[in-house]
Amino acid sequence: MPDEVYQLISACLQGKAAADFVFTREDGKPVRTFRKTWANVCMRAEVPELLLHDLRRSGARNLRRLGVGETVAMQIGGSKTRSVFQRYDIVSQRDIAEAARLLDAKREERAKAAEIRHSSDTVSALPTLEGTKSAGPVVN
Repeated sequence: MPDEVYQLISACLQGKAAADFVFTREDGKPVRTFRKTWANVCMRAEVPELLLHDLRRSGARNLRRLGVGETVAMQIGGSKTRSVFQRYDIVSQRDIAEAARLLDAKREERAKAAEIRHSSDTVSALPTLEGTKSAGPVVN
């Protein structure tokens, strides 16, 4: 988990026993539901329609965009099966456009590398003057 999340979770665990709940109310009772709190936070953040699972979708998509392997992303997001992961890993038009851009860049990179190899093969295939130390092409 990222350092920031680790620090937040660690603060929730201070003074608690291993068997205690991580998220508790001020009186020590466990937080079993936070729907009302979530709704209030979303209203204050001016995103009243935000669902907790929207964050799971964003997490799956962002991990995939970073190149994190699917199995690792599934474990981070708590997906037990590939079908559940795919439900959250939404592919957007932006993702498709980025994939096309990456393919074009790779194709251009390979074409330049092939062009360089071809030109160096051509130069090395030119004849040299016998008895000279130069390995360069013959100039007439």
